[in-house]
Amino acid sequence: MFIRIEKAPEPTPVKVIGVFILALTAALLVAGGLFSVYGLNPLQNLGIVWQRTFGNSHGWSEIVRHATPLMVVGLGMLAGGRAQFWNLGAEGQMLVAAITASGIALFVDLPAPLVLPVMFLLGGLAAGLWALIPCLLKAKLGISEIITGLMMNYVAANLVDWLIQGPWRGAATMGYSYTDTFPKYAWLPLIPSTRVHWPTTVCGIALAITLHFLLFHTRLGFNIRVLGENPIAGRYVGLRAVRIFFWVGVLAGGMAGVAGVGEVAGVHHKLLAPQQITLGYGFASVIVALLARGEPLYVLGSSLLLGMILASSDVITVVLHLPAAVTNIFTGLILYFVVSADFFLHYRVRFERRYRRELETANC
Repeated sequence: MFIRIEKAPEPTPVKVIGVFILALTAALLVAGGLFSVYGLNPLQNLGIVWQRTFGNSHGWSEIVRHATPLMVVGLGMLAGGRAQFWNLGAEGQMLVAAITASGIALFVDLPAPLVLPVMFLLGGLAAGLWALIPCLLKAKLGISEIITGLMMNYVAANLVDWLIQGPWRGAATMGYSYTDTFPKYAWLPLIPSTRVHWPTTVCGIALAITLHFLLFHTRLGFNIRVLGENPIAGRYVGLRAVRIFFWVGVLAGGMAGVAGVGEVAGVHHKLLAPQQITLGYGFASVIVALLARGEPLYVLGSSLLLGMILASSDVITVVLHLPAAVTNIFTGLILYFVVSADFFLHYRVRFERRYRRELETANC
């Protein structure tokens, strides 16, 4: 008896939910083995992680706090992916937007009500222009946007390091380098007793709705989808790849920029070390976009899923006092099982003998 793998019909919502629940369960079972290695009771400590993550308002606020930048950056990642532009430079784009927003908050004399809108506008614009470099290099010269995007992440990170250790170093800095604190009018409002900067969350939801409309109800969105699904056919019918990639770069980079501004204006209130600003959101958003399956509205759910994983990882580090490496393994296991589950949504395994019998019945 042989095993046959074949394409499955389009999965129903019930199948999608069921497969992901099974994937999460399998990941938690394997992760429980990590606790055993450290002499901890797996069930007891998984219960602690569950309670601290989902059993109180603080845990849910941390989920939303992580999900907010993942949602915004993931939307930009999805927009780029629709045109086969893989925006792995999102980390750098977040940092460029954070630099721009910090410069406005610290050094530009504007009326207080205008500061935050200008920070978001110019921060998003700066990030969009930063994203155009790998985007246009791909459209004009065929250079891989993955390589150029990754390289530009290091350029942006080193630029932040130079600023906070040099010309923008704060007057009260001790130990770690960072800038002076932003004035209060450059702080985003938070949901009380949380770290959730709700204007960025609302902006992300609005961007998801807008991007859905753009991709599926406008000519530009149609051109983006055609170019991504069949570039040769797109060029044959006269689509101008450079123009489309221009808008894709602005969209992808601009959304990453919104997340970068939200982090410095809503959480940190200063420019500080690159890894403290991005927290790896630029890379984790790749998973957010993949799980969304090309639909912007699904990003709202996939970003919450990743937010849950990151929030539970924080609990493992802070409450259970396990090393950061164990936290990374825990996060990686969950992501591995969740992403691998996508295979079972699109393919099914059948036994060859049964398959032949069905063919014979059909022929009769």
